[in-house]
Amino acid sequence: MSSYKPVAIPSYPKLGEKVTQDTLYWRRYRTPVQIKEYGAVTKIDFSPEETCNYVVSASTRLHLYNKYSPEPIKTFSRFKDTAYCGTYRGDGRLIAAGCEDSVVKMFDIGGKAALREYVGHSKAVHFVDFTADKFRIVSGSDDYSSKIWDVPNGVEISTYREHTDYVRCGCASKLSDDLFVTGSYDHSVKVFDARTEQSVMTMQHEQPVESVLLFPSGGLLVSAGGRYVKVWDLLKGGQLLVSLKNHHKTVTCLCLSSSGQRLLSGSLDRHVKIYSTMNYKVVHSFDYAASILSLALAPNDEMIVVGMTNGVLNVKHRKSDAPKGSKRPVKQRPRYRTFMRGKGYVPKQDDFIVSKPVKRHLRKYDKLLRGFQVSAALDAVLETSITASTPEVTVAVMNEIDRRGILENALAGRDERQLSIILTFLIKHTIDPRFAPILLNVAEKVIDIYSSVINQSPVVDRLFLRLQDTLEKEVNYHEELLEVLGMMDTLFATMTRKKTAVSRETKPTSLPEDNSSVTVQSSS
Repeated sequence: MSSYKPVAIPSYPKLGEKVTQDTLYWRRYRTPVQIKEYGAVTKIDFSPEETCNYVVSASTRLHLYNKYSPEPIKTFSRFKDTAYCGTYRGDGRLIAAGCEDSVVKMFDIGGKAALREYVGHSKAVHFVDFTADKFRIVSGSDDYSSKIWDVPNGVEISTYREHTDYVRCGCASKLSDDLFVTGSYDHSVKVFDARTEQSVMTMQHEQPVESVLLFPSGGLLVSAGGRYVKVWDLLKGGQLLVSLKNHHKTVTCLCLSSSGQRLLSGSLDRHVKIYSTMNYKVVHSFDYAASILSLALAPNDEMIVVGMTNGVLNVKHRKSDAPKGSKRPVKQRPRYRTFMRGKGYVPKQDDFIVSKPVKRHLRKYDKLLRGFQVSAALDAVLETSITASTPEVTVAVMNEIDRRGILENALAGRDERQLSIILTFLIKHTIDPRFAPILLNVAEKVIDIYSSVINQSPVVDRLFLRLQDTLEKEVNYHEELLEVLGMMDTLFATMTRKKTAVSRETKPTSLPEDNSSVTVQSSS
């Protein structure tokens, strides 16, 4: 059997990935740095003053990091229970955070002990933010209330109890000193004015709200909850502009790029989606190893930091742009003559030529085909690792078995699980133009062989019905395309005839210049 030839796997052209400016921009990040925290990372916030310094809320600690530090430069651990929502003040000198024991604490970045403790909530505080005037703190708690605190005196200014479930997120306006927004598990987003005693606007998100975000202009509000990201126009009374459903699981965090032209959302489905704020279409996405709880971008998008449920902090740094005119060092590669050394040697008359036998390594399916084990060879190429990445290998082996005239033998005698694998592969790839001529023949033989066992297995019956529906839809598409093609042929033929008629009408007739020289002959 030394003359056996391996199965020839045809190569098909692959469609290239569409490269856009966003693709080039968001790919300019280095390999991420992984930092292990003590618990799930619930909040990340960058300092507005010191570039690329950020605070991370995880477990019972707040950790401060700088740009390239894998270890925290400062730790605030004066919490009895889980700490939430560590947030910088506008000047970057103070940090406020809530905790599971219902207390809001404020720290100076230069010290370790809490400067103030604001006591008034009765349950865990999940949302804390400073107002634009820097003298008040807004907080939201699981006791269904949101409060405003006076920073210098440490006293409660006002309380709002309009939500009917946990208040888990919120943000304060950067333009107005009195405006702030809260999101709750009662599916509502409320806009409050500190000068009034009740909310001034309410939007129904229709899902438990996990995160809210105000645009820098203050005119647009984004809410995230369930699988939806919704954008609201506050200048039109809270009108819904767009509802986005690009995630497969709950969206947990939102973020804006430094320019404000890109919106980022992180989800439990381990993806970060990037949307254009012009048309709200996804322009790029990142994949991560675990579910995402928090997300933040550094000024000028120099860093993207993601916190996950497994306690890992993923930090990506942007590659520095080389200054114009600077030349990168060229890596020295072997010269052409290195590879061609000895290639032109001509053996002399007295030389002995020793040929090294070339050992051919066969794939598993080739070994089985060489031994005429066609059923085992078909099973080998129906494994998930092959059908998912290289279905052309499976189709090529089926074609080789059919060429030998023993395809029926390879398909026969299969149990419910093996037949389900074959039918699933046919359902997925039969309508592929590359594989259709071969797989349609395989589908016909499967139907002929196993038509007698119909109504004996509900799983197999369901797969046969799916295969039938898939083929019927494809036939309908072809019929519609043929109708369209006939219409186009008719239109093109009509246009051609019109052009011919016009050209004939406009063709000048040749007349003699001197009419007197024309003679008319008539029969007498």
